[in-house]
Amino acid sequence: MPDTHWPDYYAVTVDRPAWGTTVDAAERFAAEDAAREPGWADAADGTGPTGDVLETDAAEGPGRADDAGSPRRGGGLPRLAVDLGCGAGRDTRELLRRGWRVLAVDREGAAIEAVVAATPEDDRARLESVVADLATVELPACDLVLASVSLQFLTPAEHAAAFERITAALRPGGRFAGLLYGDRDEAASDPAYTCPSPDAIRGYLAAFDIESWFEREEDGKMALGDPHHIHLIEVVARRR
Repeated sequence: MPDTHWPDYYAVTVDRPAWGTTVDAAERFAAEDAAREPGWADAADGTGPTGDVLETDAAEGPGRADDAGSPRRGGGLPRLAVDLGCGAGRDTRELLRRGWRVLAVDREGAAIEAVVAATPEDDRARLESVVADLATVELPACDLVLASVSLQFLTPAEHAAAFERITAALRPGGRFAGLLYGDRDEAASDPAYTCPSPDAIRGYLAAFDIESWFEREEDGKMALGDPHHIHLIEVVARRR
């Protein structure tokens, strides 16, 4: 019998709104761009959607930004985000809606198929996608890197190396927005997962100013309904 875990996961999550960390980072860029000289266009206004850890999400956010309201670097191309472990694209589509360019990365081809299928036609010109291992994918110079409950599948060495590559790829003033399994998560006892301590995560972000940090620990459920003790670090950090 074929393994349907990931297709089932994409079907359950495809219509969920973006994670709060992604919305937070996008709005910080929008606020910065709005304060700059003319020629810097800002993203759509509004607080946007937020979600709880792994199961329940809030309502839809504001409407999609048009090209005139897209976040641009010095009046040029729209800003570029890299979505590591994009899944069905809940974060990718939120940034596309706001006028960003996005490189969506996932090791599962079915994830990329789900992202493309769920992306509105008007946004597809700003979407690039690649099937790749997060441990080895080459990251382009970019403004934002997302890692929403995706890096835990790396080995400890790969996990640390991923942050080195993220740090190198982000331009000064760029941001990392992540949801990371912490060391008290139920998965920490499984050698197939990497669940660093909060101190270790802060160490990975030594070249960043942490703008938002929230630790969540609770007994909850995974997206497919399995009970799970959750320890999640939600972080937005700005590259110095």
